[in-house]
Amino acid sequence: MNAKLLGLFSGFPTHHFPDEIASVLREKLPRRESLVFLSAWPEEYVRNDDDSDGMHEMFAERGMAFAAHRVIDRRTSAADALHWVREADCVFLMGGDPVLQMALIRDLGLVSVLRAIHAVILGVSAGSMNMGRYVADVWESKTLYEGIGLTGITTKGHYTEDAWFLPALKEISGIQPVAAMEDESAIFIQGSAAWRIGNIHWIDKGEIRDGFSPDVPEL
Repeated sequence: MNAKLLGLFSGFPTHHFPDEIASVLREKLPRRESLVFLSAWPEEYVRNDDDSDGMHEMFAERGMAFAAHRVIDRRTSAADALHWVREADCVFLMGGDPVLQMALIRDLGLVSVLRAIHAVILGVSAGSMNMGRYVADVWESKTLYEGIGLTGITTKGHYTEDAWFLPALKEISGIQPVAAMEDESAIFIQGSAAWRIGNIHWIDKGEIRDGFSPDVPEL
């Protein structure tokens, strides 16, 4: 893995980083010149601008403001997107529609550069799903599609005991185990080490097991 750190998040409904997650980010992001967001609503430009400003504020309120932050969406040229990602201290894959986000990433030619950069790469909800080698599509196909391949862990955010997507997730877990993440949780990966914060459940062959202990599956 070339990334300095991977951070996979479910969601932050309060729009604030929990203390333990903020502490990790502060330690791993001593240089904060450029923060680049990757949209999961690529054609919703006003929303992207508002959401990226709001997400940057989550860093700023924890003493981690960046000198500059930008959002990549369908307004962004491939040349600019490649340059911004290569120069970023942190790339943050936003939440939204994971299929639309992967299409944007592929269309702009960003898969190989995301695998190559030595930066902190974070993802929330759809973004964390797309960081995996395989992505669980609980909406349409009820199967797996190929993600960026930054980690071998397949995730699904916003887990609750009565989540509408659980039947599809259990079906998919017959092919690929899934880390089902509650909001305010995180999986961090650095080199060969991985650790979790918050409540995460392991779904494998249709069975849900609590107390997920992450490792780093081979890609």
